Amino acid sequence: MTSQNELARLSTEITDPCVHCGFCLPTCASYRVLGTEMDSPRGRIHTLKAIEAGELELDATVASHFDSCLGCFACVSACPSGVRYDQLIEATRPKLNQPEFRSSWQTSFRQLLLLVLPYPKRLRALLQPLRTYAGTGLQRFIRRTGLLQLLGPQLEAMEALLPPLPPEGFSDRLPRVNPAQGEQRGRVGLVLGCVQRCFDPGVNDATVAVLQANGFEVVIPADQGCCGAVSHHQGQLQQTQELASALVRSFRDETLDAVLVAASGCGHTMKAYGELLDGEDNFSAPVLDVHEFLANRGLSESFRQALTPLPCTVAYHDACHMIHGQGIAAQPRDLLRAIPELQLKEATEAGVCCGSAGIYNLVQPDEAAALGQLKANDLTSTGAEVIASANIGCSLQLRSHLHSEGPDVCHPMELLARSARLSPAPAPTTGGQDSSVPPSQHHP
Repeated sequence: MTSQNELARLSTEITDPCVHCGFCLPTCASYRVLGTEMDSPRGRIHTLKAIEAGELELDATVASHFDSCLGCFACVSACPSGVRYDQLIEATRPKLNQPEFRSSWQTSFRQLLLLVLPYPKRLRALLQPLRTYAGTGLQRFIRRTGLLQLLGPQLEAMEALLPPLPPEGFSDRLPRVNPAQGEQRGRVGLVLGCVQRCFDPGVNDATVAVLQANGFEVVIPADQGCCGAVSHHQGQLQQTQELASALVRSFRDETLDAVLVAASGCGHTMKAYGELLDGEDNFSAPVLDVHEFLANRGLSESFRQALTPLPCTVAYHDACHMIHGQGIAAQPRDLLRAIPELQLKEATEAGVCCGSAGIYNLVQPDEAAALGQLKANDLTSTGAEVIASANIGCSLQLRSHLHSEGPDVCHPMELLARSARLSPAPAPTTGGQDSSVPPSQHHP
């Protein structure tokens, strides 16, 4: 664990270029909703410098201002001096996990989340009793009564994110090898994601179908687990390394052109394996976001010819770990523009976090709810019928803050699959809609 002195030394090295201009403030999600200097990148930099100078101790109060950070990296994109705040917050997070910095409930709740979310079998077992509740009239009735407030803010926030649970999410149905259609252009692996495969399995179905239709054989090792993104975001280095090593091992015997991922939070962590695993074996093929891969390789001519019109308006949501963490913005938009008659709309504040941020919307529910509503309003104001989101955490967050009559939330791969008539699982609806509505009644 990083010591306080080591942390202060590291902060000096990273923050020396900082000229305290304040360009980071309007982009900072926590500053947007809390409005205090201590809850901004500039304020946290000042705090660490004060710790180094012996003017301040890292106690529970100081730690809370670092806990308020979503780790969205918008400040890194905005900084004209090139300050690597992302490296600073990553070095700080392990220090925040000391039990004296949080209440016993906060500590236990985080531990519970990290014992369940990164493990699909455990998550499915927990969700099994909720299948007759999630997405039903009973859930909507319970929400209207206000009884959920009795659970406390964290558990209430957890229930608010609970979507209809498709039966396909309770088992991994895709075969290990999914053959390419037509002339084979390559062989890729696909990481299913721990939360995505449970809550939004249609995304993986659509991703595989689109890749196959573009001439790529898709390999999905049956024993693959979590990539470690959730624990990485919480500064739990040992758990992250264990999960990362296990995922790498599950792909070890495969000869691949690339290891692909359809959730940006996963992709951001997987691209950091070289540092996280500290010299251990990494993937033998490059890790790429699926949009990045398809944009680089190009859609096949046969796939382009198969695309049918989707006459709808779509607002693309930039997930933070995509646009700020990986620098991917144009590629998903370019793929969506390939769909005939689809009109792409742009949000006013594309680079501002939606409040998901790993488990942030569960451990900091008030701040996350405010950000979620801001983002939902911004995207809805475009007049779009569909919101395209390439990160499962963002999708769940957005659905929980959209009105039942508002736009649907789909993954770009689902829209491509639907346009090409590849028959993927129906795109999920917003949290307030009835999961029994046939796909034909959804947008587009």
